[in-house]
This record gives sequence, C-alpha cells and structure tokens, in this order.
Amino acid sequence: MDYTTLGRTGLRVSVLGLGGGGHSRLGQQTGSTEKQSITLVQRALDLGINFVDTAEAYGTEAIIGQALRGHRREGVVLSTKKTLHHQGNLATPDEVRRGLEDSLRRLGVDHVEIYHLHAVSADHYNYAREQLVPVLQQMQQQGKLRFLGITEVFASDTAHRLMARAVLDDCWDVVMVGFNILNQSARARVFAHTQHQGIGVLNMFAVRQAFSQPTKLRQIIGELVQQGLVERDAVDPENPLDFLVRQDGAQSLVDAAYRFCRAESGVHVVLSGTGNIQHLEENVAYILRPPLPAPDRQRLMETFARVDTVSGQ
Repeated sequence: MDYTTLGRTGLRVSVLGLGGGGHSRLGQQTGSTEKQSITLVQRALDLGINFVDTAEAYGTEAIIGQALRGHRREGVVLSTKKTLHHQGNLATPDEVRRGLEDSLRRLGVDHVEIYHLHAVSADHYNYAREQLVPVLQQMQQQGKLRFLGITEVFASDTAHRLMARAVLDDCWDVVMVGFNILNQSARARVFAHTQHQGIGVLNMFAVRQAFSQPTKLRQIIGELVQQGLVERDAVDPENPLDFLVRQDGAQSLVDAAYRFCRAESGVHVVLSGTGNIQHLEENVAYILRPPLPAPDRQRLMETFARVDTVSGQ
C-alpha cells in the first residue's frame, strides 16, 4: 500500500480508503452476513488500508468496531459522521453531541480521528457553521475527536455549492468531495482552496454505476452531448471511454477511474466501498498502478471540462 499525509492533520493515511457506505455497506445490503463483513474489513487492514470511513446512517459502525477489536485499532484512522438533515429536521447541538457518543460506543473506541457533519446542503451551511461547529470544537477539546470534517451531497450538489463555501472557512480540517472522470469540477471549485489551506480531501464517487455498467455510461454521456457539455466528436457514442482500455493503458474503466482520481493533485484518499473481498483486492491493485498515460488524462480533462451536472450514479 502507498501512504500520504492527510493535509494539515498530519495523519498518515492509505491512498485507498475503505468506505462503509455506498450501495454495498460492507456487503450488508447485498446479502453478506455480519461475520463476512467483519472479515472484509480485516482483509482491508491486511492489505495495508488504514483509513476506514463510516457513518451513523450506514449501519456499519458496530461491524467496523468488531473488526478492530484488540490490537487492530492501532494505526487505523477512523472517520465517521453525523447526518445533518433527517426526516425534515436539522440535527440540534445536543443531537450532534449524543450522535458522537453513540458512534464511539458502537465502534468500541474512546475517540475517532475525524468526525464529519454528513450530507450538508448549501442551504443549511450557515446553520451548521454557526450552531454545530462550536459543539464539534468542544468535543475536540474533550479528546473525543481529533479533526473536524464536512461532506457534501454530491448526488444532488454536483456543482459543489456547499463545498465552495465550506473551504473558505478555516474550521474544517477534512472534506469529503465528489470527483471522478465525468465530473471534474471540484478541481477548480474545491481543490484549489483545499491545497492552499492544507485541508485533507477524501474523494467519494470515484467509481459509480457509469464505470461498471456500459448502458448507464452511454446514457449519461449521450445526455451530456445533447446538452452541449461534451463535444459530439470527442467520444464514440457506443463505446465512449473504451479508448482508455488497451495494453499500455487501463485494464478496465474501473481501473482507469481509480487511477485518474488518485493522480489528481489535492486528493489524498480515494474511497472504495465494497462487500466482496475479490473486488476489494482488485481495487487495491488498481490504485497502486501508475497514473494513466498523459495523453489519455489530457483527453479526459478536455472532454469533460465543462461538466458539473452529473455524479456518475
């Protein structure tokens, strides 16, 4: 495994992080037993992954906690989250405080390295900043969390309205941002600021349905062409990204997607969610391969330069 420093936190983290959410939720949404999910987490640790992300909303904190029992907690960077908006209501300061306590109990630890406000919209940012950050800072002083984080709702905020505001404040040590081949808008709108301020960046949505389902990819890119966001002659409508897959290029579109994100300046950890050990091992192999050939990367940057309307879902 390769490691890097997570911005100004100083934490040494694996370049691939294990995500406890996504469509799989460590296999809990795809038929895995609890024991199988625990084994998956432990296999990730064996492969050198030391960054593990979860959230109260994912339902995987207890599984991760069991996987880390004993000496396995040492050296692991734990990241979890409190959902800001639930059933029409915003989390109160007391709910955030209790949320962290409950997460610590489920994880079986006395602190986490990073605690995020989860799925924050631009419309609710002022509330989060003014009402909830002071609570996070109090818990930080109590030693229950080391660094403050915030995550965007990339599926609906593909233009980073929330994150473009958050990175201007100095209270966030880590941010979780959507970035992938199809939507690279975070490069200018987010990463330019995070690099200047030393904010750690967790890359979500590096791989979604578009990269594993050819029909979905054709649909998304066809719509982008119709909207004038991608030039018609820049892609083959039937096989729009197949130029990446060749002997001296990528092994697959998923391989290309992981390597593209890892090579992005400003990205520290690329998150991977899975419930399958073979899939996990493949993703580790992909992230450790060299960057894509420079002409391929340049072509991707030029082709999708104007896109900020899709997430890859």
